[in-house]
Amino acid sequence: MNKKVFVLFPDGVGLRNFALTNFKQEGEKQGVDVWYWNITDFSITDSLNFQELKIEDKTTHILTQLYSRVRKRKELNYWTKKFNDEVYQTYKFPLLYNSLRNIVKSSFMSAYIGLGSSEKDIIKLREKIKKTEKGTSKFAYCKNQLQKHKPEMVLCTSQRSTQAIAPLLAAKELGIPTATFIYSWDNVPKAMLVVETDYYYVWSEHMKKELLYYYSFISEDQVKVTGTPQFEPHYDASLVMSKANFFKKYNLDLEKKYICFSGDDETTSPLDQYYLEDLAKAVRALNKENYNLGIIYRKCPVDFTDRYNPILENYKDVIIPLAPIWKPIGKNWDQIVPSKDDFQMLVNVCVHTEMVTNVCSSTVFDFVIHDKPCIYYNYEQPQLKKGIRDIGQNYKYVHFRSMPSEDAVVWAKSKTELKSKVQLLLDKNVNPVPLTKQWFSRIVGETPSKSSETIWKTISELINA
Repeated sequence: MNKKVFVLFPDGVGLRNFALTNFKQEGEKQGVDVWYWNITDFSITDSLNFQELKIEDKTTHILTQLYSRVRKRKELNYWTKKFNDEVYQTYKFPLLYNSLRNIVKSSFMSAYIGLGSSEKDIIKLREKIKKTEKGTSKFAYCKNQLQKHKPEMVLCTSQRSTQAIAPLLAAKELGIPTATFIYSWDNVPKAMLVVETDYYYVWSEHMKKELLYYYSFISEDQVKVTGTPQFEPHYDASLVMSKANFFKKYNLDLEKKYICFSGDDETTSPLDQYYLEDLAKAVRALNKENYNLGIIYRKCPVDFTDRYNPILENYKDVIIPLAPIWKPIGKNWDQIVPSKDDFQMLVNVCVHTEMVTNVCSSTVFDFVIHDKPCIYYNYEQPQLKKGIRDIGQNYKYVHFRSMPSEDAVVWAKSKTELKSKVQLLLDKNVNPVPLTKQWFSRIVGETPSKSSETIWKTISELINA
């Protein structure tokens, strides 16, 4: 009889990596009975016909969310002092005082943070969070499910959700090994380690070093380098359409070369629409020089604003929007999930465009898999005013220090030079791709096409030891 492993979904962000790729099939190849332990509103059984066990009790302790936010701020304060680096302060969102409810919450948090941000303070708070979650009905509910189904291991698909705390604590209390996957390439230095598990699955040796650098309670043998399933669809040749078929499906002009503008969420790039406008103006100017270009605008899947609409209307001669094929399973950003059709769309946008341009997006990695370069916008817009976040701080974040060289991308440092930077890439006068590939390997690991297989091999070794 195959050993049972629970794959825990505390929110929607893990669905892309662990349900919509070939992750489940890889587990079954290695003789594992894969069950999805699911807190989300997305029905894995109805949508994918996979085995799932729903966690219907979603109760977290009334203070857990606040404690978790305090913990994050304490960690960022501690790291600022420990590493003598103010960058960690830029990861904080302002406390809100715009309503009585927010005044109470923010005052509580501010007072608690003021009690101290030493490593000892942080560990005490982490223990307090565990204690409060163990007192919830959800903890007892999850414990009963585990006792009934008896999995050999629980793998959590994201380390950043408070919804995951109680299920993982229940598993630990029953002696069931637990692991969590570090969801994104920037999550470790942002103090987004909400859960504690027996093992931590990371993308690369670089991320392993980060985890050990920041968290003294994690030992080296707890961290497993596995890669991420996020990029596996790019290595699936069956997803690639012919240029003729792809262009026909999305009403693209076969005579044109296309540049992809990959949109950002409003928090990361609040004036993102004006960078799209700048690109459209550059393309119009280049078309006067017989370049015959177009722009594919792929919006950020969790951006629901209408801020791009005037630009799309005014520049419809050069911009074709191809909206990601994602769908909501709830109201929050982490409850917007992709479809398998979107994997194919993204792969073919990468294959059939000349380059990608964006503000600090990880889509640089999607495109470099297909040998396509990236332009990063790094200049202020004139619409910038007090209260609007300057995109320049994004590039100062810790995860951008991993670049092997600034030349791993092409930088557009002003509106006026954007046209010439696009032209340099089109004319093959610069080629950042070899350096971008070095960056990709450092962040994603050496075997990005085999991460699902690697994760299951690691799990098999643990449950069969």
